[in-house]
Amino acid sequence: MREVPRTVRNKARSLGQEAWLDALPELVGSLEREWSITVGRTLEGGTEAFVAEAVQEDGCEAVLKLLIPRTSDDARHEIEFLRRADGDGCARLLRHDVGRSALLLERLGTPLCDLELPLTRRLEILCDACKRIWRPAPDASFRTGAEKGRWLASFVADSWEQLGRPCSESAVAYALACVERRIAAHDDERAVLVHGDVHQWNALALPQGPDAGFKLIDPDGLLAEAEYDLGILMREDPVPLLQGDPYERARRLAAWTGRDATAIWEWGAIERVSTGLVATRIDLQPEARQMLEAADLVARR
Repeated sequence: MREVPRTVRNKARSLGQEAWLDALPELVGSLEREWSITVGRTLEGGTEAFVAEAVQEDGCEAVLKLLIPRTSDDARHEIEFLRRADGDGCARLLRHDVGRSALLLERLGTPLCDLELPLTRRLEILCDACKRIWRPAPDASFRTGAEKGRWLASFVADSWEQLGRPCSESAVAYALACVERRIAAHDDERAVLVHGDVHQWNALALPQGPDAGFKLIDPDGLLAEAEYDLGILMREDPVPLLQGDPYERARRLAAWTGRDATAIWEWGAIERVSTGLVATRIDLQPEARQMLEAADLVARR
């Protein structure tokens, strides 16, 4: 049996996918034969897929990603996004099989989270990767920013009650007001392809090294205003938001990208609360507490 990370094994079992776990060695073996690859070391850090290093027949390094099957739409969604990005800002898709939820991706280098760079530099790197992805995609089948906003609003309202109200009512009310404004502002004509989950764990250096640049992995994929991606950067690293002017980060992100600071701030407000609630549910501490403390702070200002 190939080594499967504990988080992936537990997620598969929670989804009733014991059969997928049992069949994984055979699935990997069949893809090795069909794609002329050799699969090596399992990669840690994910929860939604088995990921391992691979080497192609010509010696080029790659990564094999096998998504835990839920619906074929999960694989189709990621494949469509990566094909549209075409290796610009995101890992390049080399081969795929929708039916088996299998992707072969270019091998990238060191994760940004392992480099211990200052926050300002990390934000610059992530902004640069985002900007390379943003492009019109009017015929794409992705969820819109308005649809994602409505989902976030419903999730926050329900989860806050279910989890015993782990942040203030004013923080939730403020986040919901912000996302309502973003929903109302959605414009199909202005919407672009956005990654949807931009953070330092989803950014890897190019094989030539960090000085050569970074690409993003594991896209959620939306058609939204570009500020949605920058709102993710407002939810991450919440501790610095507790010090000084929390709006300064939004202004800085807007200046670097030419986007609207208010939209960035408002997406950050709902993302901070929703992700803080997710982290609370799975007891990811101190991140959950820090995000919700930041949400409480900005709601009082």
